[in-house]
Formats: sequence, structure tokens, C-alpha cells
Amino acid sequence: MKKQPISERDMKRYQKQARGIIETLPYISEFYKKTVVIKYGGNAMIDEDLKKAFALNVILLKYIGVNPVVVHGGGPQIGKMLEALNIPTQFRQGYRVTDAATMDVVEMVLVGKVNKQIVNLLNMHGGRAVGLSGKDGMLIKAERKELAIEKDDTAPEIIDLGKVGEVAEVNVDVIRTMEQSGFIPVIAPVGVDDQGNTYNINADSVAGAVAAALGAKRLHLLTDVPGLLDKDGELITSMDRNEAFAVIEDGTAKGGMIPKIKCCLEALPAVEKAHIIDGRVENCVLLEMFTRSGIGTEITP
Repeated sequence: MKKQPISERDMKRYQKQARGIIETLPYISEFYKKTVVIKYGGNAMIDEDLKKAFALNVILLKYIGVNPVVVHGGGPQIGKMLEALNIPTQFRQGYRVTDAATMDVVEMVLVGKVNKQIVNLLNMHGGRAVGLSGKDGMLIKAERKELAIEKDDTAPEIIDLGKVGEVAEVNVDVIRTMEQSGFIPVIAPVGVDDQGNTYNINADSVAGAVAAALGAKRLHLLTDVPGLLDKDGELITSMDRNEAFAVIEDGTAKGGMIPKIKCCLEALPAVEKAHIIDGRVENCVLLEMFTRSGIGTEITP
């Protein structure tokens, strides 16, 4: 059967698509065989269209020779399960106080449910994803997080967060093995110490620690805001380490943005650049990586 001739309208559309592909070539060359760590969370994990777009973004990266590593959160899902089980939840300084019963739920939800949903999402769209927790191959060695609140004229208040941890060490051999075998690692933010105790760790912190340990080309934190906004409400597209410290000190960065910036700062300079991007924007990962201006806030050494 003969091919149908291409209309002038279709030809113009195809030419535009071809030019778009060619324009990405310098960026593809820059990221080829490099690792990109993506913290996946927020609305991008809930909205069905955004979930599909995220999966296709990650799979495309793998197909063109980039090594994506996904670290995910799951706070809302944990909260719903705790509520369903009538287990009370308490937060201190933004951290979920995690007793033994809560830790069981955290691990069940993050490792047994959310992680497998993301792995399945990627695999159903043509990827080869493998789910990991910090316990697998001692991937994330953790230690108990200590939190103290400074008080005027008195000793600091020591807050017992229970089984809340922070990253002490990352075993990159596990991730490298997955990358070299053509798999996409999907990591749940649960760690373990030398005594076998399990800890709930902030997903942003895990993503930053993993990116630094791997010497990743990029660290991307997906959020539900456009990025860091200045005091006039305008997006700050780029800043260096000194400027990042300054926006924390002068109050420009507020609330949940502060730990994200600190996470980025801790990953630098082992990571070339860190990005805080809006996960509500379809194809946000590709737009940040393969366009001149990007869409979020980048932090450089």
C-alpha cells in the first residue's frame, strides 16, 4: 500500500517537532551517562495525568542514556493509614513523632504500598524499575535524629522524635548495580542502623544524601510551588550557595521551603546543581533539564 502524501500543514508540524528534538541534543549530550536524582512527591504523585507524565519523563531519560534515580515521599498516605488504624499522630518542628507502632505503619505504607505503586507505574509505561528501601543491601545507614530547641536563658529543650532518623551513609554499590543493569532504582526513605533498628527519614534529605554520594549531575526536588519566590512573589530562577544561605537568614525562604534549600546546600558541591521545581507542571523534569531557562529555582555551588 502506497504511503499517503504529507499535507503542507502536517509537514510544518513535523518540521517543528524535528527542530524541537534537535534543540535538545546539546542537553542530551551533557547528561549522557550521568546520574540524575529526582525526589518525587506532592501533587505529582496524586494527579493521574501528572503521574503518567512523570513516568514517561523518567523512562525517556533512561532511553537516551541518562541514569535517573527516584526517591519518593508518602506523608499523606502515611497520615491516612494512621487515621484508619486510630493511631494518633503528633508533629514536632515539622517531624512526625514516630513510635514503634507508627514506624510499622510508615514502613508498610512507604515500602509495601507507595514504592510498589511507583515501580508499577514506571514498568507499565515501558520502564524497568526496581523498588528499594534503605534496608536493601544496607543502602541507607541511618542514625537517630536529635532535635533540640534553643531557649533564652535556659537549657535547650531536647525533643524525642522516636524512630525518626537521618542519613549517616549511603551504599552506592547497590544503586550502581541497578544502573549498570539497565534498571531505574526507586527508593523509599527508610533507613537502618548497625543494630537493625528501622528509621523514618525525610525524603528530601534522603534524595540529597543519595545525590551527593553518587556525585550526581543533578538533584531535582519536585514540590507543589513554582520554586523559591522572592519577597515580591517573583520566582528566583537561580542562586548560588551564599545567596541560598541569605534567603534563609532574611526570611525570604519560609516554612517547608527552608528544609528543601538546606537539603540542596548539603548536596552541593558533590552535585553540580540542585533544582526545586514545580511538580504540578506536566513534563517538569524534561523542561528543567532540556530547556535554556528551566522552570524552577536552581542552586549552584
